[in-house]
Amino acid sequence: MVAPVRHRAGVPFAANTNQALLDKMYNLFLGPGGDRWLSTEVKWLAVTHKSFDHGRRGFNDRMAFLGKRIVQLHATLAIINSPASSIQETPVATLNDAAERTPFIHPATAGLEKLSTTKIDEILDKGRLAQLANQYGLTAVIRWKPKKANNLVGSGIESVAIESLYAIVGAVALSKGGSVAATVVRERILQPLGLVVG
Repeated sequence: MVAPVRHRAGVPFAANTNQALLDKMYNLFLGPGGDRWLSTEVKWLAVTHKSFDHGRRGFNDRMAFLGKRIVQLHATLAIINSPASSIQETPVATLNDAAERTPFIHPATAGLEKLSTTKIDEILDKGRLAQLANQYGLTAVIRWKPKKANNLVGSGIESVAIESLYAIVGAVALSKGGSVAATVVRERILQPLGLVVG
């Protein structure tokens, strides 16, 4: 569970306006120099939820949608390409067939069985992703308006932080290309979550 800064009851919530704090988060998430990967406008947009200023300054929904699909794709590929010893496979020789048929086997489909034993939703669990977003400092820089300033967790800070995490991936894909975004996903999201990426 994320442990964000608590706000006193009756005190209005103030979203981050500190560029240095935002840049620090990008350097933590993307690595050294990550604060220079995106334009200033895109960096702010990627961490802006639609609740902030009633969406008048733009928000990250579309980038988050793209980023989430990219993360899910690479999580799926990582599972399929993970070492064969991590799943129970039935050797071809033990398959008894009265008609003496041979099952179709192709290297490209060899890892598909792993998707039935390893669930994407378990790897990309909301709680795990929220902790990762918090480690990168996203909860301190997201621009949003919580329903209750003194109860950020109850207002949905975890979901907002995860959406921003995905939005940054989407922004990197749009600005730097798919291969750079894939590297970010593998090294900065999947590996910290414990998924072996080959």
